[in-house]
Amino acid sequence: MAPSEPAEPHYRPAFLLAYHGGITESLIRRAVGTAGLSPRHVATLQLLSDGPVSQKALIDGLGVDPSVLVALLNGLEKDDLIHRRRDPADRRRHIVDITPEGKARLRKADSALDTVEQELFADLSERERTTLRTLLGKLRTSPEDFTCGE
Repeated sequence: MAPSEPAEPHYRPAFLLAYHGGITESLIRRAVGTAGLSPRHVATLQLLSDGPVSQKALIDGLGVDPSVLVALLNGLEKDDLIHRRRDPADRRRHIVDITPEGKARLRKADSALDTVEQELFADLSERERTTLRTLLGKLRTSPEDFTCGE
């Protein structure tokens, strides 16, 4: 290891995962930031990219508290990235849809994320990438354990 390189915590898998996860999170935040978005904004817009959904479906899809979703949607709506309307079949429900500007910003964020992933996984074969996805899917983590910094 060269003197200028930081020590990598390779002796414990959890520390190694956290180390690379922290770096990856920084890269992702920087990438989606080029579109003026946060990772949670991107996740929300991705859920809306196939068509309008209810706020309840967004709560379930994002795994967030309703108050968190309302704050998130308020910001996206303020920036004209989403539109909320009452469900004509049930006036108690809100339907959320992505706007053309939201689609454009999501495309820009996705392009930036593609670049991050290409660089991050450049040394992995497609088979290794598939194995990595499979292994990560087997980790015993829970959304309740997650603390979002946004």
